[in-house]
Amino acid sequence: MTTEYETTDYDVIVLGAGPAGENAAAYAIAGSDRTAAIVERELVGGECSYWACMPSKALLRPGHVLANARAMDGITASGLDVDAVLRRRDSFVHDHDDASQVRWANDNRIDVIRGTGRLAGERLVEVGGRTLRAGLAVVLATGTTANVPDVPGLRAALPWISRDATNLHEVPDRVLIIGGGVVACEAATWLATLGARVTVAVRGRALLAAAEPFAGERVAAGLESAGVRVLFGTSPVRVDRPDAKDTGEGRIHGGPATVVLDGPAGESTIEVDEIVAAAGRAPATADLGLSAVGLPEGPVTVDDHLTVPGSDWLYAVGDVNGRVALTHMGKYQARVCGDVIAARAKGRTLTDARYAASADHQQVPQVVFTAPEVASVGLTEAAARDAGYNVETVELDIAVAGSALARNDFDGRAKLVIDRAADTVLGATFVGPDMGEQLHAATIAVVGRVPMATLWHAVPAYPAVSEFWLRLLEARRA
Repeated sequence: MTTEYETTDYDVIVLGAGPAGENAAAYAIAGSDRTAAIVERELVGGECSYWACMPSKALLRPGHVLANARAMDGITASGLDVDAVLRRRDSFVHDHDDASQVRWANDNRIDVIRGTGRLAGERLVEVGGRTLRAGLAVVLATGTTANVPDVPGLRAALPWISRDATNLHEVPDRVLIIGGGVVACEAATWLATLGARVTVAVRGRALLAAAEPFAGERVAAGLESAGVRVLFGTSPVRVDRPDAKDTGEGRIHGGPATVVLDGPAGESTIEVDEIVAAAGRAPATADLGLSAVGLPEGPVTVDDHLTVPGSDWLYAVGDVNGRVALTHMGKYQARVCGDVIAARAKGRTLTDARYAASADHQQVPQVVFTAPEVASVGLTEAAARDAGYNVETVELDIAVAGSALARNDFDGRAKLVIDRAADTVLGATFVGPDMGEQLHAATIAVVGRVPMATLWHAVPAYPAVSEFWLRLLEARRA
């Protein structure tokens, strides 16, 4: 159960009970008699469990399954039951009941303290008017919050943010999504699958601008084939929604909105039933009390031990440190952080590789669960060249026996970015159906710096989609 402040002293205090905070606390006290508390103002499990990764993938997967079924002879697939899809989503977010997460924390000897935690000085945290003291460490794991662009009338229109889109309880007929990143692309995918008429306004000239260019191009083509209108070089300049109402998370916030867009052909006006602001996120540090320990607002800078420079007691993990805004990387950082706290508690040196976060330097894996999926790890070609590498690339369409068997209309593309000097893979990008399941082999190749000659002896099973690895190696050999 939630603690009622039986003690004000803990060895480790974590601010934020998302996956990163949970992992940091658990690793810091594992196998010891050390004590830990997590301070959380909302739900234990955090953004990922209730408003991001879990609900979004629950909404996306039915559409992927339906598309796979329709691309297979002998299967009749009529469509989605929207109410059933939303009920399944609700089951994954436990109807926003975090009792099971609290039980997990308590079972792992972690106290859960409800409230907003603020730094009050060295090793001190204030929660609800009470001061807690950390003997070893305070870990900041408060994540990020959604940005809403400063467009006249937009904030007054009460647009949806990602939390509303992932927890929608009714499907708007006409939707405008502002943004061209991962959240925008995934939201456009599931909203279109659920029957909405979607327009995406992208300020730049590409979707997923940080990815290989062909990835954004294929995602745009996939969205357009699903009926989504993608407008590049386009931004909202005015919004008018005279009867906007705060009707609750995931419900249509009042009447229609009129949006003036500025695009390549000048201004145009559209009317929509809901707007989704998917224009990035900012570290959640505004109420964190950073000034009490001499830190500026914004991302909390850390070293590879996840320690704030100049401190041996303050750590930051996950999105709040600005290194990589991905749940799995936040959890990775938290595991490193917890091990570092434990090692310091035991008086150990930090020379072992496990005590330094290295994967978030040019080795980050990511999957965008659009249709097609985008799976990538490491550096793109452009990023590798900017970093000064002598780069070689291999790129081809994925066309092997396994892909033909997987679905009738399989269409995919793969690219490797290779360091000529070391003859190892710097990055990989795969685009196509279910490509997320193909990524970990590339992650191992990148992180392990596996020589290209060695990859020849990693034989893909036949007839599996992964045989495209052999085709990549053959293309380079030619």
